[in-house]
Amino acid sequence: MSDCNAVTAAHWQDWLTWAAAHGVAVPNDAAFVAARARVWDASEFVAISAARHPAEFAELLNPHYLTNPPNPPFPKGGFSSSPLRKRGAGGDLAQRLAVALTGITDDTALQRALRQFRRREMVRIIWRDLAGWAELPETLEDLSELADVCIQQTLDLLHLWTCAELGTPRAADGRELRLTVLAMGKLGARELNLSSDIDLIFAFAQSGEIRDGPRPLTHEQFFVRLARRLVQTLANQTADGFVFRVDTRLRPFGEVGPLAMNFQALEDYYQSQAREWERYAMIKARPVAGDAADTAQLMALLRPFVYRRYLDFGAFESLRDLKRMIAKELYRRGMDANIKLGPGGIREIEFIGQAFQLVRGGRDPELQVRPIRQVLALLAAKQLMPAEAVAQLDAAYEFLRLVENRLQAHRDKQTHILPDDEIGRERLARSMNFADWATFTPVLDAHRRVVQQQFDEVFAAPDAAEAIDGEANLQLLWSGTQETALDVTALAQAGFADPAAVQTCIAQFRDATDRKGLSSKGRERLAQVMPTVLRISAACEQPTLALTRVLRLLETIVQRTAYLAMLIESPGILAQLCRLAGMSPWFTEQIGRQPLLLDELIDPRRLYAPLRREDLETELDALLLPVDAADLEQQMERLHQFVQGNVLRVAAADVTEVIPLMIVSDYLTEIAEVALARVLQLTFEHLVRQHGRPTAINGVNSGFLVLGYGKLGGIELGYGSDLDLVFVHGSDDVLAMTDSAKPVSNVQFYARLGQRMIHMLTTRTLSGALYEVDMRLRPDGNKGMLVRSLTAFAAYQETDAWTWEHQALVRARPVAGDPVLAQQFEVVRRAVLCRQRDPAQLRREVREMREKMRVNLDKTTAHRFDLKQGVGGIADIEFMVQYAVLRWAAEHPALAEWTDNIRLLDTLARLGLLPGHTAQMLTDAYKTLRAVYHRNALTQQPQTIAADQLLVEREQVRELWQVLLGSDH
Repeated sequence: MSDCNAVTAAHWQDWLTWAAAHGVAVPNDAAFVAARARVWDASEFVAISAARHPAEFAELLNPHYLTNPPNPPFPKGGFSSSPLRKRGAGGDLAQRLAVALTGITDDTALQRALRQFRRREMVRIIWRDLAGWAELPETLEDLSELADVCIQQTLDLLHLWTCAELGTPRAADGRELRLTVLAMGKLGARELNLSSDIDLIFAFAQSGEIRDGPRPLTHEQFFVRLARRLVQTLANQTADGFVFRVDTRLRPFGEVGPLAMNFQALEDYYQSQAREWERYAMIKARPVAGDAADTAQLMALLRPFVYRRYLDFGAFESLRDLKRMIAKELYRRGMDANIKLGPGGIREIEFIGQAFQLVRGGRDPELQVRPIRQVLALLAAKQLMPAEAVAQLDAAYEFLRLVENRLQAHRDKQTHILPDDEIGRERLARSMNFADWATFTPVLDAHRRVVQQQFDEVFAAPDAAEAIDGEANLQLLWSGTQETALDVTALAQAGFADPAAVQTCIAQFRDATDRKGLSSKGRERLAQVMPTVLRISAACEQPTLALTRVLRLLETIVQRTAYLAMLIESPGILAQLCRLAGMSPWFTEQIGRQPLLLDELIDPRRLYAPLRREDLETELDALLLPVDAADLEQQMERLHQFVQGNVLRVAAADVTEVIPLMIVSDYLTEIAEVALARVLQLTFEHLVRQHGRPTAINGVNSGFLVLGYGKLGGIELGYGSDLDLVFVHGSDDVLAMTDSAKPVSNVQFYARLGQRMIHMLTTRTLSGALYEVDMRLRPDGNKGMLVRSLTAFAAYQETDAWTWEHQALVRARPVAGDPVLAQQFEVVRRAVLCRQRDPAQLRREVREMREKMRVNLDKTTAHRFDLKQGVGGIADIEFMVQYAVLRWAAEHPALAEWTDNIRLLDTLARLGLLPGHTAQMLTDAYKTLRAVYHRNALTQQPQTIAADQLLVEREQVRELWQVLLGSDH
C-alpha cells in the first residue's frame, strides 16, 4: 500500500471509529464499498473532510442522521436514497443553503455557515464524480449552481446589512438599486470545475447619492463597499477554509479600476477603451445576481461590443495572438504538462468555439450561447466545421475536463498540471478508469493531438502557408521599393496583358490609401492582402477590368480594417469578388455601399444558390429575432441587409448563368414581397402597441392590403426597379375606432400605417434605401389619399378611372397583407377588366396614351435606340397585351387570371385571339428585349442600344402594333 493510500485508509478508520462510538450504521452493499474505496483512493480532500467532520459525512450517508441521531434507520431503499447515491432535484441547493443561513446576523457567522455548506456539498459532488455516478454535465452544473446560490444568498444578506449601516441607494424614480453581478469564464458558462476561481464583474444601474444614511455617500462608494464585502465573505481563508476564490481582474481597467461601475461608465469603457481579449472574455458573461430589468439592460449594452454586425474575421488574428502569448509564457515556465493552457488543452477547444462566435455571432444569434459544447454542436449543425472534427473535439473536451476535475479532487486545489511523481500519476490513471499511467497517457496524448491539430487548422495564419508562386514578387511590387520596370515585369509574369497600365493603377491606389492616414494595423493588413488581390485578378478573364473595380472597392473600405482581416483570413472571398467584378461593376459598387455584403461571398454554395420564398422568410426571421420591437433603426438595417444580400446572390447566380435569365425576376420579386410583408407586419404591430387594433373591418388580421403594380405586379422586377404600390384597407365605417385606451379612427390608423411603411421602405441609411417606391398609380394619383378603403377603390375604378388606369390594373395583384381583403380585391379587379368596352374607343385611347408616353420618355436618337420607350420596344409590347386583355376579357375571363406578360401572351395564343403567330412573335421579341434591358441594368449600361441592333425584333413589334392597334407610331 502506498503512503498516500495508507493515509486515506487511516482517515477512513478514524471515521469508522467515530461511527461505532455514535451508533451510526455503515452501508455494506457492494456499490457503497466499491465507491468508497475509489473515492478515498482519489481524493484526500474527501477522506480528510469525513475524518474531521464525521457528522457531516454521516448525514450525507443518511439524510435523517442529523434530525434523528443516533443510529437512525436507513430510509426505504437503504443507501440508494443517500445524497451521495441519488442526484438532488432542481432547487435543492438553494433550499439547503437558505436553511443553513437561517438566523445568521453577522459576518463571522455567515462566513462559517457558508464554508460548512460548501464543504458538505463539495464532498457530495466529488464523491458522485469519482464514483462514476454523475456524468460530467451534472458535475459542472452542480458546481456552478453551488457558486450561484452562494453568491445570491450571501449578497441578499450583505445588501440588507449594508443598507442598514449606510442607507439605501435609489434610482431616479425612487426604486431601490441592487448590485448586479456578472459571472465570467467557466461560471458564466455554468461549466465550473471542482476547484476553480470564480471570475466576477460588479456593476450598478445608475450613479447618484444616498441621502438616508448617517452621512452622504455616492452610489459608487456604496456598491464598491458591498462588492468588497461580498468578495471577502466568499474568498477569505478562515479556520473553516474558503467558499470560492474570487478573481475580479476581468473588470474594466483590471486591478486599478473601481471594483463596481455604473452601467453608463461600463458602456463607455467597452465602446472606447476595451481591449480585444475582453470581447473574448465577455462571451461567457452571465448575470447571477441583480434586478432582472437591470441585468437585461446591462446585457443589451454589452452585446454590440461582443457581437459585431459584420463577420469579424479579425477575431482569428486576435485569438491567435492571445494563444501565442499564453504559449510563450507556458514555455518560459516549462508548463507543457498544463492540460488547460498547454498544447492541445482545454483552452484551445474554447478558443476554436469562441472564435466562430466572435466572427459570426453578430449575424447568427443562435451562436450567442455560453457553454462550449453547445457551441461545438452548432458549428457542426451549421456546417462551419466538419461533423467528425467537432465530434473529436467534444470527446477531447469531455476527457480533459474529467482529468481536470480528478486533478483538483485530490486536495481541493486549483491545478491543471499533470503529476510528475509516480504515486500521483498512478492515482490519476486509476481515477480515470485506467489500469496505470502507461495505459492512460496514450489516450490523453491522442486527445491533445486532435485538439492541437484542429486548433492549428482553424487558426493557421494566412502567411504561414507555403508561398504561392510569384506572390513574393507581387509583395515586393506593392511595397513600392523597387524599379518601375521590375514592377511591370512582375505584373506581366502574373498575367496582366497591359502591365504598364496596371502598374500605374496600383501606384495611384497606393497614393490614395497613403492619403487616408491608415493605422499601422491597417497598413499591415493591406500589405498582406494586396499580393493576393493581384494574383487572383490576374487569373480572371478580364484581369485589368477586375483589378480596377476591386481596387475601387478597396479604396472605399480600406479604413475599416475588419474587412481587410476578412479578406486575409478568407481568401476565397477575394476569388469570388474578383470573378464577379470582372463580369460586372454592379457587384463592387453594391459592396462599396454596403461592405457587409462581403459576408455573402464566403460560401460559394450559398452565393450561387438564391433562396425561394420559404427560405427567405426563415432567413429574415433569424435576422430580426434579436432586434427589439421598438428599435426602428435596427429593423431597417436588418431589412436592408436581407434585401441586398439576397439580391447579390441572385445577381451572382445570374451572371454566372446558374439560373436562367427569365426566372431572375421571379427571385427578385419574391425578395421584394417577403420584405414588404415584413415591413407591413412590423409597422402594424408598432401601431397596435400605440393605438390598439382597428375594429369593424373586413379581413382576418390587419385589414390592410398592399397592391403591386407595374414590374412588381407583373413579376418582372429587375435590379434597381422601383416598387409601384397602392394601399387599400377594409374599413368602410368612417366612424370606427381602434380598441385601445388611446384610440384613433380606423382611417387615421391606416393612413399612419401607409406613411410608416413608406418611411421604412424609402428612408436612406448608410446602406441606401430599401426600395424606391412610386405611389402615383393610386386613385387620383399624387392628389389622392395615400390609403383608401377597398370599397372606395372599387367605386373609383368603376366610375372615375381612366383607360390607362385600367391598363395598369392588368398588372396589379396583392403582394402583402390581409388574405380576405386580397380575395375581395381579385373580385373587384376581375369585374373591372371583364367590363364590355367599345373596341374603337379603347384602341384610340390606348394609342393616345402610348404616344403621350413616347413623346415624354423616349430617349431614342439617330444613333441609339431606347429599349423600353422606343418604337418597337418593350412598352409597345406591354401596351398591346394590355389592350388585348381589356378588349377581350369580357368574352374570355381567363385573361383576368394573370398579371405577367408572358402568361398573358400564352393565354391569348391559346384562345386564338391574335392572328397567326402574333403571340409567339411578341413573346420572343419581349424576351429578347427584356434580356438586353436586364443585362444592361446589371452591367450598369444605359438602357439604349446601337440603332442598328435588334432591327428584326423591333420591326416585328412595329408591324404587329400596326395590325393590332391600326396605326403606326
